[in-house]
Order: sequence, then structure tokens, then C-alpha cells
Amino acid sequence: MKVVEPAELANFVGQELGASEWFQIDQDRINAFADATLDHQFIHVNPEQARATPFGTTIAHGYLTVSLLPYLQTTIDGLMVPKGLKMGMNYGFDKLRFMAPVKVDKRIRARATLLEATERKPGQWLLKFEYTVDIEGEDKPALVAEWLVMYFV
Repeated sequence: MKVVEPAELANFVGQELGASEWFQIDQDRINAFADATLDHQFIHVNPEQARATPFGTTIAHGYLTVSLLPYLQTTIDGLMVPKGLKMGMNYGFDKLRFMAPVKVDKRIRARATLLEATERKPGQWLLKFEYTVDIEGEDKPALVAEWLVMYFV
């Protein structure tokens, strides 16, 4: 990650900041997410039943893919944080669309573009990023999200 002066954040609006490392979604991770969320729908956790679906295999929960964004963003070299950062907080999403399922054992990565950078109060910067989560070897992304993050400097 790059460290920049807070006033320079606006200089990055409209720029793609890079892509994360590839990350594999295996059945153990899907099962653990199902256990954590109590969402044991067969399409996620039962490979035999899932073979009979149009996907032909189990798929990751959409929210599992979303929940990996905080980790994936840490591996984007071009992502920036303001100098003097005390903390960053998830501020929510303006838009979230699931475009394609992530099949078991596929790899995903996140690409980030900065859409907005606004100083809400002195020392509080609200950034809106567009994240596209690609599925390796697939034409359609898993999801597209407009994610809001509040930085405190």
C-alpha cells in the first residue's frame, strides 16, 4: 500500500489502483463459512446434490466472497492510505451486485478503482471504491461493489 498526504487522495479518483493476489476458494472455507452463518444450503455444502444443479458443483456463498474483500484489499500494491492513519472503518456499500457464482476450487482476485474521496470532517476521509472480484478463467466477475471506507487521520 502507498501512504499519501490526505489532501492528495482526490488525485487518485477515477484511477484503477491495481489487483490483489489470487485467492483460492476451497470446500473447507465454504463449509466453515456455512457453519459461521448457519447457511447450509446444499448448493454450498453438498457436492453430490450440487452436481445435479446447473453449476455442476458446489459454489461459494456470495457473502463469503464479499467478506474476503478486507483481506484481498491488503494485497493490492496500488491501494493508498492517508498519512497519519489512526484507523479505517467499514462504512458500508452503496451498491453490491452478484454477477456470477464462484465454483469450488476457483481462484478470485479483487480489482479496485477509487470513485470518490471526501473529507467529511477534519481528519475524517470517506472513500468510495469500486471493487470487481474476478474469477480466474471466467468472463463474468463474481461481484461488483461500491464499498465505502472511512479513514481517521
